[in-house]
Amino acid sequence: MTSVVANSSKPVKTERKNYTGNELVYVKNPHLDSMDEDILYHLDLGTKTHNLPAMFGDIKFVCVGGSPNRMKAFAQFMHKELGLEGDEKDLEDICAGTDRYCMYKAGPVLSISHGMGIPSISIMLHELIKLLHHAKCRDVTIIRIGTSGGLGIEPGSVVITDTAVDSFFKPQFEQVILDRVVIRSTELDKDLAEELLECSKEIKDFPTLLGHTMCTYDFYEGQGRLDGALCSFSNEKKLEYLKRAYNAGIRNIEMESTVFAAMCRLCGLKAAVVCVTLLNRLHGDQIQASHEVLLEYQQRPQKLISMFIKKCLGLWNPEGSV
Repeated sequence: MTSVVANSSKPVKTERKNYTGNELVYVKNPHLDSMDEDILYHLDLGTKTHNLPAMFGDIKFVCVGGSPNRMKAFAQFMHKELGLEGDEKDLEDICAGTDRYCMYKAGPVLSISHGMGIPSISIMLHELIKLLHHAKCRDVTIIRIGTSGGLGIEPGSVVITDTAVDSFFKPQFEQVILDRVVIRSTELDKDLAEELLECSKEIKDFPTLLGHTMCTYDFYEGQGRLDGALCSFSNEKKLEYLKRAYNAGIRNIEMESTVFAAMCRLCGLKAAVVCVTLLNRLHGDQIQASHEVLLEYQQRPQKLISMFIKKCLGLWNPEGSV
């Protein structure tokens, strides 16, 4: 890679994946081996204060999403769907000692909130991946379930990301490390995406499709919205950009997928992004659907992921509730 960062003489480095499949979750940090204790500060967990293998060693599926309330609801939904003992309403927040993230466990499923945007999900992922590593978890699948703005598709459509791209429609994530920019691939697991798409064919309640997902650094200017506190472009310029994005294969826009894909790929995690669209950005900027409609939309990715997990565990019943 010979390109350089704007206004910088430092070269850009490209990092490659080390995906090997059904093995322990690994980390790419030699310094961790020399640490006497690893404090997962933002999760309120640690290698000395908690028996991480006993607590999390059976985890096979990790589902992450922005909203704490949504991820609590998903954990309760999975508890019920998997037929686990006890009342799903009694699930406790494992990260209750911190107000940064929430975490719930329903059998082999871990449900965690990540907040909004690349910085917030990045912090959570660093500590989550270390948690899975310390817990000696194997063959883990991680899925981001969330909301997004659609491009040229009906509100309520569920998009399974085949490629996460940046604001220039490139399948990459730029991570600044010290004074260098490291380019990381945002390729997601294609087989997993196809499995999820195949599952969706059994759900007739809403449309599901494969498409590129564009990840931006903010909700307003970065996504071409006209309704923020700052705006320096016209409606015509906005639509020209969004139509170019659509023609490049982009079907939805959110704020986490590139760093999520890049970090999971480097640490050998099978990863997918499944988001429902709350509006068609070619028709406007503001989300105007009612609270009841939005709540039902947000449950759509959860239903799909529930079906997928139950099929993986041999628990799927076509006559069931999904």
